[in-house]
Amino acid sequence: MLICGLGNPGEKYAHTRHNIGFAVIDVLAARYNVHYWKNEAGCQVSTINITNASGQSQKIILAKPWDFMNTSGGPLCKLARAHNITADQILVIHDEIDLEDEHIRFRTGGGLNAHNGLRSIADKLGTRDFMRLQCGISRPPGRMTVANYVLKELKGVSLTNFYIEAEAAADKVEELIHL
Repeated sequence: MLICGLGNPGEKYAHTRHNIGFAVIDVLAARYNVHYWKNEAGCQVSTINITNASGQSQKIILAKPWDFMNTSGGPLCKLARAHNITADQILVIHDEIDLEDEHIRFRTGGGLNAHNGLRSIADKLGTRDFMRLQCGISRPPGRMTVANYVLKELKGVSLTNFYIEAEAAADKVEELIHL
């Protein structure tokens, strides 16, 4: 299984709504004592081993495409091909403006909701049939553009809530992979 968090590389974007996928991957990595990341196929990659509910050991690849959100499909697809992982074995964690702050929703397939990162992935995979963990960030207030909203640096309570949501999303991922 491949678990991919979407975001933008670099410190400039680390504390933005758009990077919730990266934050969830970082939480999972910390929980499983990941200390080593390698660059592979344009992604930062590490591997964890979990024991599922039936007692079987399962290898999980954690990945952060080290490309910008809107072109993350290329690196993700290369990584999946390199490990013979099919679309139905990929879980993509991303921000979702059509979901209220701090709400998390799991789904398989479906629409792309004008999310360019998801569109890039669907285009490169040739299918929309991959799993998604949507992390709610709500719509921008007032007349703020979506781009400015998702890329605005979070501070104070907003940053705290961002990390709380990342922890909750990591809980949901663990629930899904331990089935």
